[in-house]
Amino acid sequence: MTKTDHVPPSPENSNSSHRRQKLSVLFHNSEPNILPTASAGQQPEASGTGAGTSHSRHSNVSFPKPSISPTSSPTNLYSMSPFHQTSPFNKSPWNFNFSGGGSNIPATGLIGSLVREEGHIYSLASSGDLLYTGSDSKNIRVWKNFTEFSGFKSSSGLVKSIVVSGDKIFTGHQDGKIRVWKYLDSKKKPHKRVGSLPTTRDFIKTAMNPGNYIEVRRHRNVPWIKHFDVVSCLSLDEENGLLYSGSWDKTLKVWRLSDSKCLESVKAHDDAINTVVAGFDGLVFTGSADGSVKAWRRELVGKETKHMMLYTLLNQETAVTALAVNMTEDVVQGGMYAEPRPTLKNSPLASCTADLRTVIRGHKQAVLCLAAAGRLLFSGSADKNICVWRREVGGFHSCLSVLSGHTGPVKCLAVQDQPEDGENGGGEWVVYSGSLDKSVKLWRVAEEPWK
Repeated sequence: MTKTDHVPPSPENSNSSHRRQKLSVLFHNSEPNILPTASAGQQPEASGTGAGTSHSRHSNVSFPKPSISPTSSPTNLYSMSPFHQTSPFNKSPWNFNFSGGGSNIPATGLIGSLVREEGHIYSLASSGDLLYTGSDSKNIRVWKNFTEFSGFKSSSGLVKSIVVSGDKIFTGHQDGKIRVWKYLDSKKKPHKRVGSLPTTRDFIKTAMNPGNYIEVRRHRNVPWIKHFDVVSCLSLDEENGLLYSGSWDKTLKVWRLSDSKCLESVKAHDDAINTVVAGFDGLVFTGSADGSVKAWRRELVGKETKHMMLYTLLNQETAVTALAVNMTEDVVQGGMYAEPRPTLKNSPLASCTADLRTVIRGHKQAVLCLAAAGRLLFSGSADKNICVWRREVGGFHSCLSVLSGHTGPVKCLAVQDQPEDGENGGGEWVVYSGSLDKSVKLWRVAEEPWK
Protein backbone atom coordinates (compact mmCIF):
# COMPACT_ATOMS: atom_id res chain seq x y z
CA MET A 1 0.00 0.00 0.00
CA THR A 2 2.94 2.18 -0.38
CA LYS A 3 2.94 4.49 -3.31
CA THR A 4 5.67 6.45 -4.96
CA ASP A 5 5.83 9.79 -3.23
CA HIS A 6 7.39 13.12 -4.00
CA VAL A 7 10.47 13.32 -1.84
CA PRO A 8 11.42 16.25 0.41
CA PRO A 9 14.62 18.24 -0.12
CA SER A 10 17.78 17.19 1.66
CA PRO A 11 18.64 19.36 4.65
CA GLU A 12 22.24 19.49 3.46
CA ASN A 13 21.25 20.94 0.11
CA SER A 14 17.83 22.47 -0.30
CA ASN A 15 18.27 22.64 -4.08
CA SER A 16 18.82 18.93 -4.56
CA SER A 17 16.14 16.25 -4.48
CA HIS A 18 16.03 13.72 -1.66
CA ARG A 19 17.24 10.59 -3.45
CA ARG A 20 17.75 7.13 -1.99
CA GLN A 21 21.13 5.57 -2.52
CA LYS A 22 21.77 2.03 -3.67
CA LEU A 23 22.00 -0.47 -0.84
CA SER A 24 25.58 -1.38 -1.76
CA VAL A 25 26.67 2.28 -1.58
CA LEU A 26 24.72 2.84 1.61
CA PHE A 27 26.24 -0.09 3.47
CA HIS A 28 29.74 0.65 2.17
CA ASN A 29 29.56 4.03 3.89
CA SER A 30 28.04 2.74 7.13
CA GLU A 31 29.12 0.61 10.03
CA PRO A 32 27.96 -2.94 9.14
CA ASN A 33 28.48 -4.47 12.59
CA ILE A 34 26.93 -1.83 14.81
CA LEU A 35 24.84 -3.32 17.62
CA PRO A 36 21.29 -2.16 18.41
CA THR A 37 20.93 0.50 21.07
CA ALA A 38 17.87 -1.16 22.63
CA SER A 39 17.89 -4.55 24.23
CA ALA A 40 15.03 -6.99 24.40
CA GLY A 41 13.66 -7.73 27.75
CA GLN A 42 10.38 -6.66 29.24
CA GLN A 43 7.03 -8.27 28.67
CA PRO A 44 5.04 -6.13 26.21
CA GLU A 45 1.84 -4.70 27.55
CA ALA A 46 -1.41 -4.53 25.65
CA SER A 47 -2.20 -0.87 25.18
CA GLY A 48 -5.48 0.93 24.83
CA THR A 49 -7.25 3.19 27.22
CA GLY A 50 -10.52 1.36 27.41
CA ALA A 51 -12.99 -0.90 25.74
CA GLY A 52 -14.10 1.82 23.40
CA THR A 53 -10.65 2.89 22.26
CA SER A 54 -8.50 -0.21 22.47
CA HIS A 55 -6.50 -0.78 19.31
CA SER A 56 -6.92 -4.57 19.72
CA ARG A 57 -10.47 -4.27 18.43
CA HIS A 58 -11.08 -6.33 15.26
CA SER A 59 -7.93 -8.34 15.95
CA ASN A 60 -7.52 -11.54 17.95
CA VAL A 61 -3.77 -11.54 17.50
CA SER A 62 -1.94 -11.96 20.80
CA PHE A 63 1.24 -10.08 21.56
CA PRO A 64 4.47 -12.04 21.25
CA LYS A 65 6.28 -13.39 24.26
CA PRO A 66 9.45 -11.55 25.24
CA SER A 67 12.31 -12.60 23.04
CA ILE A 68 15.53 -11.33 21.60
CA SER A 69 16.50 -10.69 18.03
CA PRO A 70 17.27 -13.86 16.01
CA THR A 71 20.70 -12.41 15.36
CA SER A 72 21.42 -11.74 19.04
CA SER A 73 22.40 -13.94 21.94
CA PRO A 74 22.05 -13.57 25.72
CA THR A 75 25.78 -12.98 26.00
CA ASN A 76 25.70 -9.72 24.05
CA LEU A 77 22.66 -8.11 25.67
CA TYR A 78 24.95 -6.13 27.96
CA SER A 79 26.80 -4.58 25.04
CA MET A 80 23.50 -3.77 23.32
CA SER A 81 22.59 -1.29 26.06
CA PRO A 82 22.80 2.38 25.00
CA PHE A 83 24.78 3.05 28.21
CA HIS A 84 27.61 0.84 26.96
CA GLN A 85 28.07 2.23 23.45
CA THR A 86 31.66 3.41 23.85
CA SER A 87 32.42 4.23 20.22
CA PRO A 88 31.25 7.66 18.98
CA PHE A 89 30.56 6.03 15.60
CA ASN A 90 27.99 3.63 17.03
CA LYS A 91 25.04 5.93 16.37
CA SER A 92 22.87 3.37 14.57
CA PRO A 93 20.56 0.98 16.43
CA TRP A 94 20.33 -1.20 13.30
CA ASN A 95 21.91 -4.63 13.47
CA PHE A 96 23.06 -5.92 10.08
CA ASN A 97 23.19 -9.61 9.22
CA PHE A 98 26.29 -9.56 7.06
CA SER A 99 29.86 -8.31 7.05
CA GLY A 100 32.27 -7.01 4.47
CA GLY A 101 30.27 -3.99 3.29
CA GLY A 102 27.98 -4.01 0.27
CA SER A 103 29.68 -6.93 -1.49
CA ASN A 104 27.94 -9.54 0.68
CA ILE A 105 24.37 -8.19 0.50
CA PRO A 106 22.10 -11.13 -0.44
CA ALA A 107 19.94 -10.89 -3.57
CA THR A 108 16.92 -12.01 -1.53
CA GLY A 109 16.91 -12.16 2.24
CA LEU A 110 17.21 -10.30 5.53
CA ILE A 111 19.60 -7.36 5.54
CA GLY A 112 19.17 -5.89 9.00
CA SER A 113 16.95 -5.36 12.02
CA LEU A 114 15.98 -2.49 14.25
CA VAL A 115 14.61 -3.17 17.74
CA ARG A 116 13.18 -0.34 19.81
CA GLU A 117 11.77 -1.07 23.25
CA GLU A 118 9.15 1.67 23.04
CA GLY A 119 6.15 0.01 21.44
CA HIS A 120 4.80 -2.37 18.84
CA ILE A 121 5.24 -1.21 15.24
CA TYR A 122 1.89 -0.51 13.57
CA SER A 123 2.77 1.66 10.57
CA LEU A 124 5.58 2.36 8.10
CA ALA A 125 6.17 4.78 5.22
CA SER A 126 9.25 5.38 3.09
CA SER A 127 10.13 8.46 1.08
CA GLY A 128 13.49 8.75 -0.65
CA ASP A 129 16.10 7.74 1.91
CA LEU A 130 13.79 8.46 4.85
CA LEU A 131 11.85 5.78 6.73
CA TYR A 132 8.97 6.71 9.06
CA THR A 133 7.89 4.27 11.77
CA GLY A 134 4.79 4.58 13.96
CA SER A 135 4.06 2.65 17.14
CA ASP A 136 1.73 2.47 20.11
CA SER A 137 4.20 4.65 22.03
CA LYS A 138 2.66 7.66 20.17
CA ASN A 139 6.07 8.35 18.61
CA ILE A 140 6.85 8.67 14.91
CA ARG A 141 10.53 7.97 14.35
CA VAL A 142 12.38 9.09 11.23
CA TRP A 143 15.41 7.11 10.02
CA LYS A 144 18.00 8.16 7.44
CA ASN A 145 20.86 5.94 6.29
CA PHE A 146 20.16 3.63 9.26
CA THR A 147 20.52 6.33 11.89
CA GLU A 148 17.79 8.14 13.80
CA PHE A 149 17.37 11.35 11.84
CA SER A 150 14.36 12.92 13.52
CA GLY A 151 11.16 12.16 15.38
CA PHE A 152 7.92 13.66 16.60
CA LYS A 153 5.31 12.74 19.16
CA SER A 154 1.57 13.23 19.24
CA SER A 155 -0.90 13.05 22.10
CA SER A 156 -3.38 11.31 19.78
CA GLY A 157 -2.38 7.77 20.72
CA LEU A 158 -1.41 4.74 18.67
CA VAL A 159 -0.14 5.61 15.17
CA LYS A 160 -2.22 3.39 12.86
CA SER A 161 -1.20 4.79 9.47
CA ILE A 162 1.44 7.02 7.84
CA VAL A 163 1.53 8.43 4.29
CA VAL A 164 3.92 10.98 2.75
CA SER A 165 3.06 13.57 0.12
CA GLY A 166 5.92 15.85 -0.89
CA ASP A 167 7.17 17.59 2.24
CA LYS A 168 4.05 16.71 4.25
CA ILE A 169 3.46 13.64 6.40
CA PHE A 170 -0.04 12.54 7.41
CA THR A 171 -0.57 10.24 10.40
CA GLY A 172 -3.81 8.51 11.45
CA HIS A 173 -4.32 7.95 15.16
CA GLN A 174 -6.26 5.97 17.71
CA ASP A 175 -8.29 8.97 18.92
CA GLY A 176 -9.78 9.62 15.47
CA LYS A 177 -7.46 12.49 14.53
CA ILE A 178 -5.29 12.93 11.46
CA ARG A 179 -2.14 14.88 12.21
CA VAL A 180 -0.19 16.83 9.58
CA TRP A 181 3.58 17.27 9.81
CA LYS A 182 6.01 19.10 7.57
CA TYR A 183 9.56 18.36 6.58
CA LEU A 184 11.63 21.52 7.16
CA ASP A 185 15.03 22.54 5.85
CA SER A 186 16.37 22.74 9.36
CA LYS A 187 19.02 20.66 11.09
CA LYS A 188 17.74 21.56 14.56
CA LYS A 189 14.13 20.58 13.90
CA PRO A 190 13.69 18.70 10.61
CA HIS A 191 9.97 18.00 11.22
CA LYS A 192 7.22 20.16 12.65
CA ARG A 193 3.52 19.63 13.23
CA VAL A 194 1.57 22.07 11.08
CA GLY A 195 -2.03 21.07 11.72
CA SER A 196 -4.74 18.45 11.96
CA LEU A 197 -7.58 17.17 9.80
CA PRO A 198 -10.11 18.64 10.02
CA THR A 199 -8.53 22.04 10.57
CA THR A 200 -9.61 23.93 13.67
CA ARG A 201 -11.20 26.62 11.51
CA ASP A 202 -13.26 24.15 9.48
CA PHE A 203 -14.30 22.24 12.58
CA ILE A 204 -15.57 25.36 14.37
CA LYS A 205 -17.35 26.59 11.25
CA THR A 206 -19.06 23.23 10.77
CA ALA A 207 -19.90 22.80 14.46
CA MET A 208 -21.81 26.11 14.51
CA ASN A 209 -24.49 24.72 12.19
CA PRO A 210 -26.75 22.08 13.82
CA GLY A 211 -27.49 20.69 10.36
CA ASN A 212 -23.87 19.52 10.05
CA TYR A 213 -24.21 17.01 12.89
CA ILE A 214 -24.80 13.30 12.38
CA GLU A 215 -25.88 10.72 14.92
CA VAL A 216 -23.08 8.23 15.54
CA ARG A 217 -24.69 6.38 18.39
CA ARG A 218 -27.61 6.86 20.72
CA HIS A 219 -27.58 10.31 22.34
CA ARG A 220 -24.33 11.29 20.58
CA ASN A 221 -24.04 13.57 17.59
CA VAL A 222 -20.79 14.81 16.02
CA PRO A 223 -19.91 17.09 13.06
CA TRP A 224 -19.73 15.06 9.87
CA ILE A 225 -16.20 16.20 8.97
CA LYS A 226 -14.64 14.53 12.03
CA HIS A 227 -13.85 10.85 12.57
CA PHE A 228 -15.16 9.80 15.99
CA ASP A 229 -13.29 6.48 16.15
CA VAL A 230 -9.85 5.12 15.25
CA VAL A 231 -8.41 6.30 11.92
CA SER A 232 -7.29 2.89 10.73
CA CYS A 233 -5.96 3.67 7.23
CA LEU A 234 -4.86 6.45 4.87
CA SER A 235 -4.23 6.49 1.14
CA LEU A 236 -3.08 9.18 -1.32
CA ASP A 237 -4.35 10.01 -4.79
CA GLU A 238 -1.69 12.55 -5.66
CA GLU A 239 -2.78 12.82 -9.28
CA ASN A 240 -6.09 14.33 -8.15
CA GLY A 241 -4.69 15.95 -4.98
CA LEU A 242 -6.77 13.86 -2.58
CA LEU A 243 -6.24 12.04 0.70
CA TYR A 244 -8.58 9.22 1.74
CA SER A 245 -9.08 8.18 5.36
CA GLY A 246 -10.91 5.11 6.63
CA SER A 247 -12.07 4.64 10.20
CA TRP A 248 -13.62 2.23 12.62
CA ASP A 249 -16.56 4.66 12.59
CA LYS A 250 -17.47 2.99 9.22
CA THR A 251 -16.91 6.14 7.15
CA LEU A 252 -14.61 7.00 4.28
CA LYS A 253 -13.60 10.67 4.25
CA VAL A 254 -12.10 12.59 1.33
CA TRP A 255 -9.65 15.46 1.96
CA ARG A 256 -8.24 17.98 -0.50
CA LEU A 257 -4.49 18.24 -0.09
CA SER A 258 -4.21 21.85 -1.28
CA ASP A 259 -6.24 23.37 1.57
CA SER A 260 -6.88 20.43 3.96
CA LYS A 261 -10.62 20.72 3.40
CA CYS A 262 -12.89 17.72 3.99
CA LEU A 263 -14.81 17.36 0.74
CA GLU A 264 -16.94 14.36 1.56
CA SER A 265 -17.85 11.77 4.17
CA VAL A 266 -19.23 8.46 2.91
CA LYS A 267 -20.99 5.88 5.08
CA ALA A 268 -19.13 3.14 3.26
CA HIS A 269 -19.61 -0.04 5.31
CA ASP A 270 -21.67 -1.70 8.01
CA ASP A 271 -18.63 -2.27 10.23
CA ALA A 272 -15.17 -0.85 10.79
CA ILE A 273 -13.10 0.08 7.74
CA ASN A 274 -9.72 -1.62 8.05
CA THR A 275 -8.09 -0.61 4.77
CA VAL A 276 -8.40 1.89 1.92
CA VAL A 277 -6.28 2.23 -1.21
CA ALA A 278 -6.49 4.60 -4.17
CA GLY A 279 -6.20 2.61 -7.37
CA PHE A 280 -6.34 2.77 -11.15
CA ASP A 281 -8.83 4.66 -13.35
CA GLY A 282 -9.76 6.99 -10.49
CA LEU A 283 -11.09 4.10 -8.38
CA VAL A 284 -10.84 3.84 -4.60
CA PHE A 285 -11.14 0.50 -2.80
CA THR A 286 -12.21 -0.10 0.79
CA GLY A 287 -12.11 -3.26 2.89
CA SER A 288 -14.07 -3.74 6.08
CA ALA A 289 -14.68 -5.93 9.08
CA ASP A 290 -18.14 -6.54 7.55
CA GLY A 291 -16.40 -8.85 5.04
CA SER A 292 -16.84 -6.68 1.96
CA VAL A 293 -14.52 -5.01 -0.52
CA LYS A 294 -16.07 -2.08 -2.37
CA ALA A 295 -14.96 0.01 -5.34
CA TRP A 296 -15.77 3.74 -5.45
CA ARG A 297 -15.35 6.43 -8.08
CA ARG A 298 -15.71 10.20 -7.86
CA GLU A 299 -18.45 11.31 -10.27
CA LEU A 300 -20.43 14.43 -11.03
CA VAL A 301 -23.84 14.32 -9.37
CA GLY A 302 -25.81 17.43 -10.28
CA LYS A 303 -23.49 20.33 -9.54
CA GLU A 304 -21.40 18.42 -7.03
CA THR A 305 -18.86 15.61 -7.23
CA LYS A 306 -19.43 12.62 -4.99
CA HIS A 307 -17.94 9.19 -4.55
CA MET A 308 -20.37 6.60 -5.80
CA MET A 309 -20.10 2.87 -5.16
CA LEU A 310 -19.55 1.02 -8.44
CA TYR A 311 -19.01 -2.57 -7.34
CA THR A 312 -19.01 -4.81 -4.33
CA LEU A 313 -16.01 -6.94 -5.21
CA LEU A 314 -16.39 -9.29 -2.29
CA ASN A 315 -19.02 -9.98 0.33
CA GLN A 316 -18.40 -12.67 2.90
CA GLU A 317 -18.60 -13.30 6.63
CA THR A 318 -14.86 -12.98 7.35
CA ALA A 319 -13.26 -9.57 7.84
CA VAL A 320 -11.08 -7.94 5.19
CA THR A 321 -7.87 -6.76 6.84
CA ALA A 322 -5.68 -5.50 3.97
CA LEU A 323 -5.82 -4.39 0.34
CA ALA A 324 -3.19 -3.67 -2.29
CA VAL A 325 -3.46 -2.56 -5.91
CA ASN A 326 -1.26 -3.71 -8.77
CA MET A 327 -1.30 -0.57 -10.91
CA THR A 328 0.18 -2.24 -14.01
CA GLU A 329 -2.23 -5.18 -14.05
CA ASP A 330 -5.36 -3.34 -12.77
CA VAL A 331 -5.80 -5.93 -10.05
CA VAL A 332 -7.01 -5.54 -6.47
CA GLN A 333 -5.51 -7.90 -3.90
CA GLY A 334 -6.96 -8.51 -0.46
CA GLY A 335 -6.20 -10.33 2.79
CA MET A 336 -8.69 -11.96 5.12
CA TYR A 337 -9.47 -13.10 8.59
CA ALA A 338 -11.26 -16.41 8.95
CA GLU A 339 -13.44 -17.46 11.84
CA PRO A 340 -13.49 -18.56 14.56
CA ARG A 341 -9.73 -17.98 14.86
CA PRO A 342 -7.53 -15.66 12.77
CA THR A 343 -6.48 -18.27 10.26
CA LEU A 344 -5.99 -17.26 6.65
CA LYS A 345 -8.78 -18.86 4.67
CA ASN A 346 -8.05 -17.22 1.35
CA SER A 347 -6.62 -14.13 -0.32
CA PRO A 348 -8.93 -13.21 -3.19
CA LEU A 349 -7.60 -11.26 -6.14
CA ALA A 350 -10.38 -9.39 -7.91
CA SER A 351 -10.31 -7.06 -10.90
CA CYS A 352 -12.49 -3.98 -11.19
CA THR A 353 -15.04 -6.06 -13.11
CA ALA A 354 -15.84 -7.72 -9.77
CA ASP A 355 -14.79 -11.18 -10.94
CA LEU A 356 -13.02 -13.43 -8.45
CA ARG A 357 -9.94 -14.43 -10.42
CA THR A 358 -7.87 -16.67 -8.16
CA VAL A 359 -7.22 -17.63 -4.56
CA ILE A 360 -3.81 -17.78 -2.90
CA ARG A 361 -3.22 -19.97 0.12
CA GLY A 362 0.09 -19.64 1.86
CA HIS A 363 -0.20 -18.37 5.44
CA LYS A 364 -1.25 -20.34 8.49
CA GLN A 365 -2.86 -17.33 10.16
CA ALA A 366 -4.47 -14.02 9.25
CA VAL A 367 -2.99 -11.74 6.60
CA LEU A 368 -2.51 -8.36 8.31
CA CYS A 369 -0.84 -6.31 5.57
CA LEU A 370 -0.17 -6.31 1.83
CA ALA A 371 2.07 -4.40 -0.56
CA ALA A 372 2.34 -4.64 -4.35
CA ALA A 373 5.43 -3.72 -6.39
CA GLY A 374 6.06 -4.60 -10.02
CA ARG A 375 4.99 -8.20 -10.54
CA LEU A 376 5.36 -8.95 -6.85
CA LEU A 377 2.88 -9.11 -3.98
CA PHE A 378 4.12 -9.11 -0.38
CA SER A 379 1.85 -10.44 2.37
CA GLY A 380 2.57 -10.08 6.09
CA SER A 381 0.77 -12.33 8.51
CA ALA A 382 0.01 -13.11 12.13
CA ASP A 383 2.06 -16.28 11.56
CA LYS A 384 5.15 -13.97 11.73
CA ASN A 385 6.14 -14.57 8.10
CA ILE A 386 6.17 -12.52 4.89
CA CYS A 387 5.33 -14.36 1.68
CA VAL A 388 6.63 -13.06 -1.64
CA TRP A 389 4.34 -13.85 -4.60
CA ARG A 390 4.99 -13.22 -8.28
CA ARG A 391 2.14 -12.68 -10.70
CA GLU A 392 2.55 -14.92 -13.73
CA VAL A 393 0.82 -14.94 -17.09
CA GLY A 394 -2.89 -15.59 -16.70
CA GLY A 395 -3.08 -14.23 -13.15
CA PHE A 396 -1.49 -17.23 -11.43
CA HIS A 397 0.70 -16.35 -8.44
CA SER A 398 3.79 -18.38 -7.58
CA CYS A 399 5.45 -18.16 -4.16
CA LEU A 400 9.05 -17.03 -4.67
CA SER A 401 10.11 -17.07 -1.04
CA VAL A 402 9.02 -16.86 2.58
CA LEU A 403 10.81 -14.19 4.61
CA SER A 404 11.17 -15.35 8.22
CA GLY A 405 12.76 -13.58 11.13
CA HIS A 406 10.07 -11.74 13.08
CA THR A 407 9.04 -13.14 16.45
CA GLY A 408 5.62 -11.49 16.37
CA PRO A 409 2.80 -10.79 13.88
CA VAL A 410 3.86 -8.73 10.85
CA LYS A 411 1.64 -5.63 10.98
CA CYS A 412 2.89 -3.34 8.18
CA LEU A 413 5.01 -3.26 5.03
CA ALA A 414 6.72 -0.58 2.92
CA VAL A 415 8.37 -1.28 -0.43
CA GLN A 416 10.79 0.75 -2.54
CA ASP A 417 12.35 -0.14 -5.87
CA GLN A 418 16.10 -0.58 -5.90
CA PRO A 419 17.91 1.63 -8.45
CA GLU A 420 19.08 -0.37 -11.42
CA ASP A 421 22.43 -2.03 -10.99
CA GLY A 422 24.70 -2.45 -13.95
CA GLU A 423 25.12 -6.15 -13.23
CA ASN A 424 21.63 -7.27 -12.25
CA GLY A 425 19.39 -4.73 -13.95
CA GLY A 426 15.99 -3.87 -12.47
CA GLY A 427 13.47 -6.05 -10.64
CA GLU A 428 14.94 -5.64 -7.16
CA TRP A 429 13.07 -4.24 -4.19
CA VAL A 430 13.85 -2.95 -0.72
CA VAL A 431 11.19 -4.10 1.76
CA TYR A 432 10.65 -2.80 5.29
CA SER A 433 8.45 -4.80 7.66
CA GLY A 434 7.10 -3.75 11.06
CA SER A 435 5.93 -6.19 13.69
CA LEU A 436 4.28 -6.48 17.08
CA ASP A 437 7.66 -7.83 18.27
CA LYS A 438 8.71 -4.12 18.37
CA SER A 439 11.12 -4.53 15.47
CA VAL A 440 11.53 -3.23 11.94
CA LYS A 441 13.35 -5.47 9.47
CA LEU A 442 14.98 -4.61 6.17
CA TRP A 443 14.85 -7.13 3.32
CA ARG A 444 16.13 -7.24 -0.21
CA VAL A 445 13.98 -9.12 -2.72
CA ALA A 446 14.78 -9.93 -6.35
CA GLU A 447 11.92 -10.44 -8.80
CA GLU A 448 13.93 -13.22 -10.42
CA PRO A 449 15.08 -15.70 -7.73
CA TRP A 450 18.33 -16.55 -9.50
CA LYS A 451 19.63 -12.98 -9.40
